[in-house]
Amino acid sequence: MLDGFLVVDKPSGVTSHHVVAVLRRFFRQKKIGHTGTLDPFATGVLPIALGEGTKAITFLDESLKEYRATMRLGISTDTQDLEGTVLQERNWRHVTPVMVTDLLPAFSGELSQVPPMFSALKRDGVPLYKLARKGETVEREARGIVIHALTIDSIDLPEISFTVRCSRGTYVRTLSHDMGEYLGCGAHLLQLRRTASGPFTLENAFTLDELASLSPDEITARHFVTIRKALSHLPELELTDSGYSRIRNGMAPEESHLVNPEAFPSAGLVLLCFRGVIAAVGEVLSRDERPDGRLVRISRGFNQVSPLQ
Repeated sequence: MLDGFLVVDKPSGVTSHHVVAVLRRFFRQKKIGHTGTLDPFATGVLPIALGEGTKAITFLDESLKEYRATMRLGISTDTQDLEGTVLQERNWRHVTPVMVTDLLPAFSGELSQVPPMFSALKRDGVPLYKLARKGETVEREARGIVIHALTIDSIDLPEISFTVRCSRGTYVRTLSHDMGEYLGCGAHLLQLRRTASGPFTLENAFTLDELASLSPDEITARHFVTIRKALSHLPELELTDSGYSRIRNGMAPEESHLVNPEAFPSAGLVLLCFRGVIAAVGEVLSRDERPDGRLVRISRGFNQVSPLQ
């Protein structure tokens, strides 16, 4: 059984769930999941967790995303992309390439974005897209997002292609919709390709056809991402023999159970390791939370089949 992550270059026209189902059959293991859904029409980086990697999904740092996209001016849809029903058509011919490049400062940095109705966000436990399919619309609060970089790749009006680096939770189709409104003609998303999600990049992605033609050993020899690498943003603490035994018995380690206590951070999450094996992810306790000498609260334990190398 494989434990870790791989990146699939998701093709257009299939759901993220379908990709997971295909890989379950291919690898013949049940513990497989994706770290975040891509819309069916979208392509690109879909990180897949296998085995013990599924336990690490919560702790991944996928705060930075990168997409290449193409939007079409003049047509607004209910889904804000090409798969939706046309709501309005407006004249776009007043838009010039200079107007397009001039909008960049208005869509850079910290912004507020109203999530679309066709999204997986929930209202009273019901996904918004299910309400939208019934013709219902509910109020959605604007959420803070960050556009780290937005560049125009090509302008072939009424189509505009761009690359965006953004925070997690950013809807690129809503960004396209909002840019279209800014230009006074509306817009919807034609194409979307995710090129990076945190540490997972398109350069290290497999297509489904490639995966079908490779053995598990060939896959791990190429672009397989270990749990250690996926969680490399967390400080590592090495456990002593007794510290590892404590964790295996469901108890948190104390300072004497660490090989490198001087590396202990003042806050946040830490990766607890023992002889090349990930033992657990722990949350650092504040000093007033340590009456019994414990340094961390165990957030998630891992089985011994999770190699660091």
